[in-house]
Amino acid sequence: MSTQTSTPSTGTRMTIAKALNAGMRAAMDRDPKVVLMGEDVGKLGGVFRITEGLQKDFGEDRVIDTPLAESGIMGAAVGLALRGYRPVVEIQFDGFVYPAFDQMISQVAKMHNRSLGALKVPMVVRIPYGGGIGAVEHHSESNESYFAHTAGLRVVTCSSTEDAYWMMQQAIASDDPVIFYEPKRRYHERGVLDLATGPVDLAAAPHDLDQAVVRTEGSDVTVLTYGPMVKVALAAAQAAELEDGPSIEVVDLRSLSPLDTDVIEASVNKTGRCIALSEAQTFASITSELAAHVQEHCFYRLEAPVLRVGGYNIPYPPSRHEEVFLPDLDRVLHAVETLLDV
Repeated sequence: MSTQTSTPSTGTRMTIAKALNAGMRAAMDRDPKVVLMGEDVGKLGGVFRITEGLQKDFGEDRVIDTPLAESGIMGAAVGLALRGYRPVVEIQFDGFVYPAFDQMISQVAKMHNRSLGALKVPMVVRIPYGGGIGAVEHHSESNESYFAHTAGLRVVTCSSTEDAYWMMQQAIASDDPVIFYEPKRRYHERGVLDLATGPVDLAAAPHDLDQAVVRTEGSDVTVLTYGPMVKVALAAAQAAELEDGPSIEVVDLRSLSPLDTDVIEASVNKTGRCIALSEAQTFASITSELAAHVQEHCFYRLEAPVLRVGGYNIPYPPSRHEEVFLPDLDRVLHAVETLLDV
């Protein structure tokens, strides 16, 4: 049984949480082989209510409440994918993914290559990630670099309602395994700068799944960022503009593996200065790869060294200290001033 009553109409405003739900609903209506799996995704609708109402509408055989066993969930999903299904697996929190890590690295990422293209593993692994929600240990990690490092996996993340809606459907339709990172502190946010509450345009063609997008244009500094930090970067750009300060261009990467190097290089070649921004610790991270790529490919257009702004190289702190750990507007603006002083 299915229903399309919750499919948004063009121009409908919604949160990222609702957009993800609507994207999964659209994919399930379109393809009966799409199944959702995870801890509490059914009757409860997930701890963040992202899958709310889907089990009621599609039934328990397509929205499956699993045991608390991430390795078992992932192993079952691999088997389903090899049998022609398109499983969408929810890892309840970012720090819970490690019991499934072996399956993802050893099987999911390598199956297509190992079989010389004969086998495909079309599955999506949904991971709510990042801090800012006042959670306990293992609930606020940014572990995207592990998977971006692993050949054979696509790694993407959304920052806007429109991207949440379209990227979820594109990920489910992909024949490649996709790790879909969802910025959990932006799920239910509302506000002018968020992108997290905005209209979904069903008439417009969505961006490609691996395409970066310039969120705001600038001429002095490029900020390369993604997921929950897009809001921070846009706030910094707006603050600088209001103070007649430097002009900041914000590039939302959207895809972390592969990277859209054309958009990255075009922006940095224009501005001559670059900041790589994320919540994750900077050591051996996405920001490290961005800095290396820009240094290698845009060296002769750079006016200053590439700077990285991210979480400190420590384990994620207790929730009452996370505001100090997470990059904020002031840290981004300080990095901008540093670049302009060179």
